[in-house]
Formats: sequence, C-alpha cells, structure tokens
Amino acid sequence: MTKLNSYLNFDGKTEEAFNFYKSVFGGEFLGGIHRMGDMPGMEIPEEAKNRVLHVTLPIGDDVLMGSDIFPGSPLVQGNNNYISVSSDSREEADRVFAALSEGGVVEMLMQDQFWGEYFGSLQDKFGIWWMIDYRAED
Repeated sequence: MTKLNSYLNFDGKTEEAFNFYKSVFGGEFLGGIHRMGDMPGMEIPEEAKNRVLHVTLPIGDDVLMGSDIFPGSPLVQGNNNYISVSSDSREEADRVFAALSEGGVVEMLMQDQFWGEYFGSLQDKFGIWWMIDYRAED
C-alpha cells in the first residue's frame, strides 16, 4: 500500500526545527542529519555546506522529513499545508498542542468539536501549520 509522509522545507532552520519536533514527539533521527556539504561531486558554496540536505524523524508509524532550501532559492510559506497529529488521549493532544504552540500562533484552541473530535490547530514558531486531534472510541 502507498504511504504518504510529510516533507518540510526551511531556510536554514531545519536542524533547529527538527530538534524541536524531536523534543515534542521523541525518537531519534533515522541515519542522522545529512548536510549539503556531504554531497559527493557537487560544488557547494561555503555558506551552504552545513545546511541540512535531509533529515527523517519517525513519529509513531509515520515519518516527518525535511531539508533546508539552497541559499538564494525562494521559500514560500502558506497555510495550504498542515501536518495532522492524531493523539491517543486528550492529555497527549493537550501536551503536543501546548509544546508546538509555544512561540507560535494558535489558530483554534483545543476543544470538543461538533464532528466528534477534540481538535485544535496552530502555526508553530517555524511557520509550520499543525492540526491536533483526539477521537474517543465509541
């Protein structure tokens, strides 16, 4: 079966962002952090060598991946993409929401919704949009 994973791009903030996400969700980076300067056969400007080429953080059965853009490339952030996190409990939903919203902007507070979920949404301090939910088993 095909699996979809989220991939995030940053302008020099990938390592900081992924260390933050690691502090929220736990786990270890798969294969470490790969740097642009590690690419064989490529002429990489000095200011780009330490930028993140690729990083993968397992979260439950899924993975969150990311990289920095190459210096001079445009980075456009918008609200057309969210990462949705489904929690195992209300308490876990509240914990993740509080951690991710620190330094960010809350779009919708965690609350019971008419569609049956405990739900909230936010933009974190790195400009990434998140939806957090918990649905109690009927």
